[in-house]
Amino acid sequence: MCVTCHAIASAVSLYSLLRPAVFALDAERAHRLTVAALRRLPAGAPPRPDPVLATALAGLAFPNPVGLAAGFDKDAEVWRQMLGLGFGFVEVGTVTPRPQAGNPRPRLFRLAADGAVINRMGFNNRGQAGAARRLGARAGGLVGVNIGANKDSEDRIADYAAGVRAMAPVADYLVVNISSPNTPGLRALQDRGALEALLAAVAEARAGARPPVFLKVAPDLEAADIDAIVEVSARHGIDALIVSNTTLSRPALRGRHAGEAGGLSGRPLKTLALRRLEDFRRAAGGAIPLVAAGGIESGADAYARIRAGAGLVQLYSALVYEGPGLARRIARDLKALLLRDGFSSVSEAVGADAP
Repeated sequence: MCVTCHAIASAVSLYSLLRPAVFALDAERAHRLTVAALRRLPAGAPPRPDPVLATALAGLAFPNPVGLAAGFDKDAEVWRQMLGLGFGFVEVGTVTPRPQAGNPRPRLFRLAADGAVINRMGFNNRGQAGAARRLGARAGGLVGVNIGANKDSEDRIADYAAGVRAMAPVADYLVVNISSPNTPGLRALQDRGALEALLAAVAEARAGARPPVFLKVAPDLEAADIDAIVEVSARHGIDALIVSNTTLSRPALRGRHAGEAGGLSGRPLKTLALRRLEDFRRAAGGAIPLVAAGGIESGADAYARIRAGAGLVQLYSALVYEGPGLARRIARDLKALLLRDGFSSVSEAVGADAP
């Protein structure tokens, strides 16, 4: 076994032993220590394309459809290691034009009884310039960059345009994130008028066909919002929609941090995120590719999202509870489900359950 493979396999097998100690720590401190530990691992090789799982979206070829959502690798420090854990693609960020500290701590909370996380991080990151330098040395593997606006910005649309210009040279795709609930007023950019102005500025800043630009939307939307987002996105050449970000809603929760403010993610988001994906599929009619996120923790979850219309899936919160072997496990189980139902590829199953 190669040195890198052995190091990654060891990390996977050790997680179950280390989890109680990790969970004894404050959630944000545990995350920082996890990233620091990953930085010490050798860079893993991206997964090889699988004949059944390999798929294409927005002109990009993905070795498998299981991706790491933004939020884990905020500053583009460990994307190589995450690709080595079997993710078909990794999304770094959210990064803003200028560094910012984010919201006051504590701001990240585990709800272990619910398989959930609540966060109100507030786009804490070290800025786009440093992330661009770290990604500039990249060779191999698909990496997207999630961009946002600074909290104190006087012109948030200008911040997004600046993010496109700064990160386009080092990104396989860009994500315009206007759906975080933790920056006051940010979700207002999903309103039709604001979205028109934003996406026009993004298109001008991109000034070309590449890289593809995705738009990340909230799950807390009404039907009229969904129709407007689809219409405006199609008109301005958005290449895919990521459905969805965290929710402000609060289903019945058991964890002691259930009352904390912020965005809820993980298992309790599963039903809402699937329903919203179905809504966007109906509104778009397949005209805009969809990426599913929210509450995905198994091959069955990934398969349900694909059948509902998603070409790719992303996860993050489930990693907290399931550990570093999760991406490979989901890919393996997804492949078995596809073959069981007579599909020879992911693309054949996309939208199989959609009207």
